[in-house]
Amino acid sequence: MTFETILFYVLALAGIVSALLVITRRNPMHAALFLIVNFVALAGIYLTLHAQFVAITQVLVYAGAIMVLVLFVIMLLNLQNEQDLFEKRSWRSYSGPILSLLLLALLLRTVAFVSGGSFDRISPESERIGTVANIGQQLFTAFVFPFEMASLLLLAAMVGAVILAKKRFP
Repeated sequence: MTFETILFYVLALAGIVSALLVITRRNPMHAALFLIVNFVALAGIYLTLHAQFVAITQVLVYAGAIMVLVLFVIMLLNLQNEQDLFEKRSWRSYSGPILSLLLLALLLRTVAFVSGGSFDRISPESERIGTVANIGQQLFTAFVFPFEMASLLLLAAMVGAVILAKKRFP
């Protein structure tokens, strides 16, 4: 076992534990902080898979910008009566763990099925493919039309949001 493989398993375990802590914490601030830990662990997994651009994007966009927004929303909400949400028991509170166990069984079956294959090594091309230079070259050569269409769609959505949010004064 190489150091890279051990690091991958440690980061995967950290990601799983932090994901479980996100969904089991009653305090939303603690859950949000564990979500940041999960995003950083995921970025580390991307680094072990030689996807440097995706790892940096994960840290900047999700662990940085999105989590700041989530923390601001949590702080601005009035969460005084959050205990009332957990006192009521219904069929939904019992179906969640059952569905979670079914999903876990499905995931374990999938891992057992895939681990019998020949997926022991990462392609030697992965170090070249995951770089910013290669992603930029592919984005502006082979995928320039979808890239421009996505930018036009985002521009139209932004203009629409500004028009809808603009206050009209007589």
